[in-house]
Amino acid sequence: MREIVFDTETTGLNPATGDRLVEIGCIEIINRVETGNSFHCYFNPERFMPAEAEAVHGLSDRFLSDKPLFASQALALLEFIGDAPLVAHNATFDFGFLNAELSAAGHEPICLTRMVDTLAIARKAHPGAKHSLDALCSRYGIDRSHRVKHGALLDAQLLAQLYVELTGGRQIGLGLKVDTLVATSELIVATQIRTAPAVFRAPRPHMASKEELERHHAFIQGLTSALWLEDAVAS
Repeated sequence: MREIVFDTETTGLNPATGDRLVEIGCIEIINRVETGNSFHCYFNPERFMPAEAEAVHGLSDRFLSDKPLFASQALALLEFIGDAPLVAHNATFDFGFLNAELSAAGHEPICLTRMVDTLAIARKAHPGAKHSLDALCSRYGIDRSHRVKHGALLDAQLLAQLYVELTGGRQIGLGLKVDTLVATSELIVATQIRTAPAVFRAPRPHMASKEELERHHAFIQGLTSALWLEDAVAS
């Protein structure tokens, strides 16, 4: 199964009030394993960058001034995404900006049925706990020591690892269902062997015959210095 894990950076919180997408990072995973394929791009938002937003991701007006417009990269992005489900943390936010940019560029928005929200998954798995990307990475032992500021590609890479953990780990795509069926079949066979009815066997005779007793007595008479004879004399 092919899925795309992605993250965005923006100029603010609401595309409806003029905020724009300035970075997107996408990671391809197939059967819960990263393939190494990715899509990453910065965009010129054609507006100034608020100081509070720049403090989060570090993307300045000067840095973004020579970057392409979203519209010029939309087809390449859509080709990379294909028809795969799209995984994001607080996915409503990322989908809102992505669809706003697509619509402004003359493309159809991405259907929300393709949205997979790891925030919702985390809230269900760990009610009452902290559900930020940082907190969840700490919970699952995912190394984020190289994360100084938010970055779309880096956060998507961390989220891809987190998504795998939240949905059962890499084993989910390693065919354990087949192994379980094999193990179950082996257990049934073993149980059948253990519980098979025993075959009746006639009891073997265990008493020595008269001839055997006479031969044994003759053998004993030929022994010298027998310990049991010494004990008999001593008593």
